[in-house]
Amino acid sequence: MAKIISQERLARDIYLLTLQSTQVANMLQPGQFVNIRIGQGTEFMLRRPLSICQIMPEKEQFTIIYRAQGAGTKALAALAPHSELDVLGPLGKGFDISSLEVGQTALLVGGGIGVPPLYELALQFAQRGVKTIHVLGFATKEDVFYADKFAALGQTIICTVDGSQGFKGFVTQAIKEFKLDYDAYYACGSTAMLAALAQQETKPGYVSLEERMACGVGACYACVCKDVHGQTKRICYDGPVFNAKDLTFNNYE
Repeated sequence: MAKIISQERLARDIYLLTLQSTQVANMLQPGQFVNIRIGQGTEFMLRRPLSICQIMPEKEQFTIIYRAQGAGTKALAALAPHSELDVLGPLGKGFDISSLEVGQTALLVGGGIGVPPLYELALQFAQRGVKTIHVLGFATKEDVFYADKFAALGQTIICTVDGSQGFKGFVTQAIKEFKLDYDAYYACGSTAMLAALAQQETKPGYVSLEERMACGVGACYACVCKDVHGQTKRICYDGPVFNAKDLTFNNYE
């Protein structure tokens, strides 16, 4: 069980949830997620998989940022501090921060609710001496969150589809426009965004897939994709982070 320390609305339908739990001791890789049970009855049968945004081991606390768009996440947003949640995790394979050396540069690319897991990644890269550049995409300025947090860690480009804040267009367009120089990219967002990024960029890349999940531990095969060899991969168990060159991006089941 995890105790709710605080809830804060960050943007339109976007909430920051801070939880306290001894599970924090096992949260080592940025990009992992937790599977949260909402309610005690049968109204919400499946847990909600939510990415870990920041790990604070000294407080035994961690944060998640989520969008309250369905009945389950709206019920989660209504919970008050000191409430308890049934939290399973950490789950999945996250980003490997040893993939870059001190002095190298990582390009972090996030789309919408795919932005949160990149924050802990940026923090851990900074501790390792790896420079980070952040390109974060949103639909409109009402959806933008954590721009200042990322800006404190390195160059940050905010993109909005309608141009209401920052660069007008998609993250892939911004990367071209600003001629960003980096050693490897790390991305989380929609499959369409990740596919476009993998097609455009030739440098090493690592992507975190967003997918609906059921068990969250690889038993039910509800969230699968195919790699370039036609092998079935469970996103919750073999991922959610994959080497971009290992995926086809066009054969999801």
